[in-house]
Amino acid sequence: MTMPFYVAPEQVMKDRAEYAQKGIARGRSLLSSIYDDGILIVAENPSRTLHKVSEIYDRIAFAGVGKYNEFDQLRVAGVRHADTKGFAYSREDVDARSLANLYAQYLGNVFTHEMKPLEVEILVAELGSGQEDDQLYHISYDGTVTDEDRFAVLGGEAESLSERFAGSYEAGWGLDQALRAAVQTLSGPDRTLGPSDLEVAVLARANGRRTFRRLGDEELERRLQA
Repeated sequence: MTMPFYVAPEQVMKDRAEYAQKGIARGRSLLSSIYDDGILIVAENPSRTLHKVSEIYDRIAFAGVGKYNEFDQLRVAGVRHADTKGFAYSREDVDARSLANLYAQYLGNVFTHEMKPLEVEILVAELGSGQEDDQLYHISYDGTVTDEDRFAVLGGEAESLSERFAGSYEAGWGLDQALRAAVQTLSGPDRTLGPSDLEVAVLARANGRRTFRRLGDEELERRLQA
């Protein structure tokens, strides 16, 4: 009887992390920022049908980078969870923190117990009654949850993009200023991203009960040139 090949648990976790990171790095990055009237989410995404940014519930948005079919399954599961909880209790009981914890538990279980980890990073954003109550939760492929303070960057170049955006960030800035800074950060010094290359959405307090709204190409063009 042959003995099974032994691999140290530390090496298994390292290999899984490297595998997930490589898969995420092959995709395009995403950036979210708090502004004076809400939360802005900007993704590099030329597709008009495969969305990386979506609405989960009244004041909650979901965004993902990495393998599309994997993070879209998470989005659908989040919508079902929010709808069920809102129906069973009340709409006010649906919040981003519990949803982020649910995603973290699932991603952590897959990373620890399954052969292949999910090649995704996701963002759960919730609009508060005021700017100080806005929430950004960044959940990584291994289930780690980070409560971001001012902005969040997801994707393979997150560290360098975060440094670049931090230099432009201003507390209390308006939507146009935040949008231009986000697009410049994602573009970098060697490229130019136009409206057709971007997917942009906001959670805005002025939008009523359902705060999520996508920005179309014409509006993006106007705001980027303002």
